Amino acid sequence: MGRRTITIAFCLTFVTIPVLCVHSKHVRAGETSQVTLLRTPHEGIQPQTVLDRDGVLHMIYFNGDASGGDIEYVSRKPNGKDFWEPIRVNSQPGRAIAIGTVRGPQLAVGRNGRVYVIWFGSQAGSGDPSNSMAVFFSRLNDSHAAFEPQRNLMQYATGGDGGISIAADARGDVYAVWHAAGAEPGESHRRVYLARSTDEGKTFAREMPISPASLGACGCCGMRAFAYRAATESVHRDMTLLASTDQGQTFRTTRVGPWELNACPMSTAYLSEGGHRLLAAWETAGQVYFSSIDPISLRLSAATPAPGESNKRKHPAVTASVNGQVLLAWTEGTGWSKGGSLAWQLFDGTGKAAGGQHSASGVPVWGLPSIFVDHQGNFTIFY
Repeated sequence: MGRRTITIAFCLTFVTIPVLCVHSKHVRAGETSQVTLLRTPHEGIQPQTVLDRDGVLHMIYFNGDASGGDIEYVSRKPNGKDFWEPIRVNSQPGRAIAIGTVRGPQLAVGRNGRVYVIWFGSQAGSGDPSNSMAVFFSRLNDSHAAFEPQRNLMQYATGGDGGISIAADARGDVYAVWHAAGAEPGESHRRVYLARSTDEGKTFAREMPISPASLGACGCCGMRAFAYRAATESVHRDMTLLASTDQGQTFRTTRVGPWELNACPMSTAYLSEGGHRLLAAWETAGQVYFSSIDPISLRLSAATPAPGESNKRKHPAVTASVNGQVLLAWTEGTGWSKGGSLAWQLFDGTGKAAGGQHSASGVPVWGLPSIFVDHQGNFTIFY
C-alpha cells in the first residue's frame, strides 16, 4: 500500500500528513509508553519541537525578556542526549516578542531537514504604528550552520497581535499564517492571512486572506499549528477548523468548540500527527480537550476532556504513539505574568484515561509545554 498525503489546516497552518505511517519494531500493541519530563534548555520558555523522519530532534525556544528577546534553535542526533550549541534565529538581537504566551515563535521542518521559524517582532522606528508588530521569518541556510537574515512577511495586512503558525511539506512548499486587521476595525472583522512559498522559503507570494470576512478572529489568541479562535460579534470565541486539500487555494470551515466570552481568553491550541492519527487539542472555558481528525473526511471525533474538573487549564499539547496511546499535557493556573504547573494524562486508543493524572511544578511565566514521541513510542514533554 503506497503513501497518500493530504494538505490540511486546523485554522491557521498547513502540513502534508502521511496517512500511512511507519510502524516501530520496538513497540507492541498494549505496551505502555514512557513519559519523560525535561526542562527547556538554557532556562528558555515556549519550546517548540519537531522530530523528523530521520530521528533528529529540532527545537526552538525563547530566551530573554518576553517583550524583547531572542529565539534560539538547537538540535540533537537520533538517540542523543545532548543538544548542539544553540544558534540564534533572529538577526536583529533582542527584537523577538513572546509576551502573552500566544505570541511565541513557531517551528516547521521541511524538505531535506530545512528548518523554518516564524515569530512576532518589534518594528520599533518603522514610522508605521499600525504595523509595529511584524511577522518575521527565517530559515536555516544551505549549510544548516546559521539562519538567514530575517524578513517581514506582512506586506499587505496590518494590525498583527496574537497568533502565528508555519508549516512545510516534502515538496518544498512553505505556508506562513497569521491573523490581522480586516477591512473594518474590531475583532469581528479580523481575517486569517496566508503567505505561501513554493521554493523552500526563498520567496513568498503576498499574503492573502483565507478566512471568511464574517468569521472574525480573537485578536490576542494563539494559532498554534492549525488553530485560531473565531471572534464573531466579539463574544463568540469558538474554536474553528479551516481545512484545505488543494495547497491552500480554497478552504472550508467547521466549528469545533463553542465558547461565549466577551473577553480575550489568551488561549492556544495544538495539532500533531502520530501513530496513524491526526490530533487536535484546545481550551474552552478553562478546560482542555482533544479530538482526532479523520484525514480523508476531515471530520472530528467527539471531544475528550482532561479528567477532573478545573477552570484554570490552558495551553494543551497532544500527540499519539505507534502503540495507540495518546498523551495530553497542559498547564494549570497560568495567566498574565503568572507561571503555574504542568499536568499530563495518558489515554488508550479508545480515549479512556490510562492510569492516573500526573503533575509537576515550575512552568515559568509565559511558559507552555511541547510534546514529541520517538520511534520507540515513548513521549517527551519539554516545558
